[in-house]
Amino acid sequence: MIGILSDSHDNMNALRKAVEFFNERGVKAVLHAGDIISPFTVRAFEELKPKLYFVFGNNDGDKLTLTKRFEEIGAVSCGDFGDLTIDGLHIALLHGTNEAMVKALARSGEFDVVIRGHTHEPNVKIIEGVTVINPGESSGVLSGKSTVAVLEIANLNVEITQLELD
Repeated sequence: MIGILSDSHDNMNALRKAVEFFNERGVKAVLHAGDIISPFTVRAFEELKPKLYFVFGNNDGDKLTLTKRFEEIGAVSCGDFGDLTIDGLHIALLHGTNEAMVKALARSGEFDVVIRGHTHEPNVKIIEGVTVINPGESSGVLSGKSTVAVLEIANLNVEITQLELD
């Protein structure tokens, strides 16, 4: 299983809940689809057991310090675009500000899964046989709902979960 989150927007409470959720589920890796925002949020990820991979979003400012702080805890910065293979699953990871780009990646035939964020709306779409996942916003800043997703590697089933925040 792969844990997926996006648009955490400095919400430390939501990030801690997401980390706890992913640790409890025993996911193999966690993918963050951007808009982490501030380097101090690395503290929320220090307890994360699986490897964290992340891309930048349109609101991430100090990319150099974000990368440095996250690399200090073993996380992997993919820059603006991640081209990842996890257990044979070829994954495109991006924030997704460009809707045409998301669709083009799905239609390219290169990827099994496209993971994106940006819209703050959780959904799963199939575009020409490719699963496109938006976990929604882990921060809950726009919708009032903190959501994350889990992807089953073997069958591409996706579960979107709303986290209960304090």
